[in-house]
Amino acid sequence: MKMHFCIPVSQQRPDALGGRYVLYSVYLDGFLFCKVRYSQLHRWNEQLRRVFGNCLPPFPPKYYLAVTASMADERRDQLEQYLQNVTMDPNMLRSDVFVDFLKLVQLDTFSITTKKASLDIFLPDGRSIKVEILTSDTAERVLEVVSHKIGLCQELLGYFGLFLIRSYKEGKLSVIKKLVDFELPYVSLRSSEVENSKVGLRKWYLDPSLDSRLMDCRAAVELIYMQAIQDIEKEWAKPTEVQRQKLEALQKEDNQTKFLELSQEVWRYGYMQLDPCTCDYPEPGCGTILSVGNNEISCCITLPDNQTQDVIFQMNRVKCWQVTFLGTLLDTDGPQQTLNQNLEFRFQYSEDSHWQWFVIYTKQAFLLSSCLKKMISEKMVKQAAENPEMQIEVPEQGKSKKHHSQQSQKDYSSFLPRKSKIKTAGVDCGLGTIKEEAL
Repeated sequence: MKMHFCIPVSQQRPDALGGRYVLYSVYLDGFLFCKVRYSQLHRWNEQLRRVFGNCLPPFPPKYYLAVTASMADERRDQLEQYLQNVTMDPNMLRSDVFVDFLKLVQLDTFSITTKKASLDIFLPDGRSIKVEILTSDTAERVLEVVSHKIGLCQELLGYFGLFLIRSYKEGKLSVIKKLVDFELPYVSLRSSEVENSKVGLRKWYLDPSLDSRLMDCRAAVELIYMQAIQDIEKEWAKPTEVQRQKLEALQKEDNQTKFLELSQEVWRYGYMQLDPCTCDYPEPGCGTILSVGNNEISCCITLPDNQTQDVIFQMNRVKCWQVTFLGTLLDTDGPQQTLNQNLEFRFQYSEDSHWQWFVIYTKQAFLLSSCLKKMISEKMVKQAAENPEMQIEVPEQGKSKKHHSQQSQKDYSSFLPRKSKIKTAGVDCGLGTIKEEAL
C-alpha cells in the first residue's frame, strides 16, 4: 500500500552560481520528513532504475525551458505521486539504494551528522531502555538493537514497532505516529515539535487474537502484558467490574499468561485509541473518542444533550477513505513541521444497503489511516493462510483478521494542498473496487 508521502509546499532558493533552485518539503504521515531538490531525486531514481529496471514508476521529466508556476505545481504533484508509488514495492523498500538515500536526506535536512548517540526507548510500564546507536540508524535497526537487549525473539519483530509518543503530566498518553522502517528515530525525535514526545516500543497489530503467536517468547509476553495493563489503566480497554477484579488478582499473582487470556474478553482490548476529536455523526460537531482494532472503528460519541452513544463501523463495510488537509502551510524558509491542524478523515461506509460518507476531524488522521491499512494487511494474511490457492500480495508485514469481501483492492494516495485553499489530501482505499473522488 502507498505510504502517506506528500509535498504540500516548496521554496525557491538561490544557488552558488547566482541562479535559483526549488527545495521540496516532503512530509511523511503528516510530519516533515526531509527537504530535497529535484536533482537529488532524479539521481536517486537513476540509481534505483539500475537495480530495479522498469519496475519503477515514471519519474517527472526535466524542464529545459523557463518553468511557469503551473509547471512547478505539476512537477510537485508528479514528484509526490512518484514517492507514493515507489514505496509500494516491498523489495524496493528494503534495498540499500532506497534506504541509504532517505537516511542521507533526513540527516541533511535537520543538520544532524552521523555519530554515536544514546536513545531512550520507553516501555509501556513507563520504564526506559537506553540503547547505544548511530544517529543514522533506522527504526528497523533500532528495533533490532532493543530486541536483542531485552531478549525478544527476532522472528517476532514484525509484531512490534517504534512509535513517537506524547506523555502528559496527568498521566494521559497519546500515540503520535508509527515510525516506518526507514525513518531515523533519533532524527524524528530531535525534529519533533510535539512537546514531551519520546520513542516508545509497542505491539503493532490490531487483531487481539494474534497474542497467541507470541506466547512462546517470554520477552514478547512481558511486553504485551505491560501494554495490556497500561491500556486498562488508561481506560483504552474497558473491563467489566467482574473482569477487573479477576485481572487485578492475576496481576498480583504475576500470572501473565492467564491475564492475557482473560484480556481477550475485555471490550476494546488491543485497540489503538486516539485523542478526543469531533465528527459529523449523528450531527455535525459531536465530540467522539475513536478506538481502532479487531476489524472495526469504535466511536464513543457525545451527543448535543451530553448523552453518549457507542457506534461501531465494521471494516468489511468500509469501501474507502481519504485524508484531507483543510489548512495552509507557510512557504517561507521554514514551513511548519507537522500537518496536524485541520485534518479531515472521511470514509465511505455501507449503511442500510447504501454508501454514505462519514467525516472525522482529528489531528491523528494519518495514524488512523495507518491503523486501517494495518487491519487490511492482517486480513489479507489470514485469507492467504486459509486459502493457499489464492494469490494475495501482502503489502507489509502484518497479521490478520477475517474479511469476506472478494473484490479487488486498489490504493490511491496523494496529498495536494494548495496555499489558501481547501485541499484534498488523498485517498487511502480500503477493500473494494475504488474510484478516486474529488471533494
